[in-house]
Amino acid sequence: MNQNQLKTASLGIQHVLAMYAGAVIVPLIVGAAVGMTSAQLTYLVSIDIFMCGIATLLQVYRGKWIGIGLPVVLGCTFTAVSPMIAIGAAQGISAIYGAIIASGIFVLLIAPFFSRLVRFFPPVVTGSVVTIIGVTLIPVAMNNMGGGQGSPDFGSAENVTLAFATLAIIIVMYRFFDGFARSISVLLGLLIGTMIAFFMGKVDMSAVVDASWFHLVQPFYFGIPTFEWTGVLTMILVAMVSLVESTGVYFAISDICDEEVTEKDLAKGYRAEGLAIVLGGIFNAFPYTAFSQNVGLMQLSGVKSRSVIFYTAGFLIVLGLVPKIGAFTTIIPASVLGGAMVAMFGMVVAQGIKMLSRVDMNVQENLLIIACSVGLGLGVTVVPDLFAGLPGGIQILTGNGIVAGSVTAIVLNIVFNELGRKKASVSVVENKVS
Repeated sequence: MNQNQLKTASLGIQHVLAMYAGAVIVPLIVGAAVGMTSAQLTYLVSIDIFMCGIATLLQVYRGKWIGIGLPVVLGCTFTAVSPMIAIGAAQGISAIYGAIIASGIFVLLIAPFFSRLVRFFPPVVTGSVVTIIGVTLIPVAMNNMGGGQGSPDFGSAENVTLAFATLAIIIVMYRFFDGFARSISVLLGLLIGTMIAFFMGKVDMSAVVDASWFHLVQPFYFGIPTFEWTGVLTMILVAMVSLVESTGVYFAISDICDEEVTEKDLAKGYRAEGLAIVLGGIFNAFPYTAFSQNVGLMQLSGVKSRSVIFYTAGFLIVLGLVPKIGAFTTIIPASVLGGAMVAMFGMVVAQGIKMLSRVDMNVQENLLIIACSVGLGLGVTVVPDLFAGLPGGIQILTGNGIVAGSVTAIVLNIVFNELGRKKASVSVVENKVS
């Protein structure tokens, strides 16, 4: 491996570390909720990481029918957690994977039609969605800075010190260094922060010791999937919501890379996600969506190359096959991750504001779209139980700040700009006739 390849690989590892915690939390939550054994949980985490790599490869690849061809990292969507737990509790694990496979097939079928809705995603919508994604992720970063939500030493001086030390390292690297060192500022912050935590006695190596050296990928590990119509409809709705979230990420990355995204590109991106979801169901993983934390890292590092993400996908595949190596990424203390997340998620917010700068702020309707969508997105994130009394199907749209804010932006844009445009056109015609 030459020097350039080594640099690219280092940047790829940085993306792995940025998304790893978000990727493994889903199998851990779902597996524990449906009563899996420790051996089953080990498989679930490993196959999830492996499939994140496969899904990312499908998306970064620019093929004739699949792959948006942008430096996009795919991971399992947190939107699906509650629905999957509910399906598993009512209908069993096999019904979860039957619903996932069916929803993936649905995404594959509707991809060309959904891509034609691109006109409903002008800068006022995409900018709002990206801003919402960043804003709603900030509480996650803050909880991690304290040591992780529910941890016995949450908010302790040691955790807060580690978090700010990690953030300070990233800022120093970004301020006083150029080139490659600046590009891997987040990676260096995580490594140095973990080293400091080790000497403070806050790094637990047991996960590395207990992990196996090799893990064999196996389709239908939890049995043949079953298809229950209620579960299938629920997961289709989850998939549609994930497509909206991914669309915001696509436009954010295209803006960073200065590449125009066409209807055809979107269709290929949606097909890649649909295929990834189907494969996830077959190999007992999860539904996938574009990860926004990697957008912030891309903006922070300034590196926009697809080659980096190819390395990221390769590392994820290896980590999924060799749990012993993958376990090393789990020993990073939550407070160290939190310090890095503040910078990364904050950059997502900054990217959203940058996209909104193209919007005509003299038009009051645009201001109201931004205000309501960002306000609802943040509000639902801060007060997640606000809509707890609504039916489960509706809660999929209202229980997640990103989803609630994104849907609000899309609907209000239609109300103020699309319907208004038609009325305006009719008025112009009537004036000409008169």
